[in-house]
Amino acid sequence: MTNPTKPLVLVPLAPGFEELEAITIIDLLRRAGIEVVSAGLVPGPVRASRATIHIPDTDLDAALSRDYDMVVLPGGLPGADHLAADPRIIALLQRMAGQGRFTAAICAAPKVLANAGILAGKRATAYPGVLEALKLTNTTLVDVPVSRDGQVVTSRGPGTAMDFALTLIELLTDTATRERVEMGLQRPNQ
Repeated sequence: MTNPTKPLVLVPLAPGFEELEAITIIDLLRRAGIEVVSAGLVPGPVRASRATIHIPDTDLDAALSRDYDMVVLPGGLPGADHLAADPRIIALLQRMAGQGRFTAAICAAPKVLANAGILAGKRATAYPGVLEALKLTNTTLVDVPVSRDGQVVTSRGPGTAMDFALTLIELLTDTATRERVEMGLQRPNQ
């Protein structure tokens, strides 16, 4: 069961995931005191989109034995395609949405949310062209760095990964925690 004082987040890592997105999400959420589990679709190291090798905390089958507050999908290709083709991911997303829990995706990964039926009736953003290619008739596409519609959070790509992660921190904790983490990053005033 989820620890009520510490949110629990799953970040699945598929071969070809976008390093900048996944590592930014994992790093910033952990800085906020959020428990993050990175899980490879199969056991062992995962080669990311820029050929870096990453060792997840566990594999997806083992990770699915836990109950999460949020699932966050990093983008990248072919990583997002691998996530979309994995029935365990689709079932998990549908279960999370059915329980009113957060589902989040960045870059090419919002198409995984669309494939799971989670973007129906929602506003969403993604890497340019990704959701447009699906010709979604029941999703409002918005051109913003980060979009939240209810329990669904989407973001554009590697350049928006920090804003995305900070938004997730605020949703899972509070504004003060987000501000503390952001202050430590020494981002320039915008």
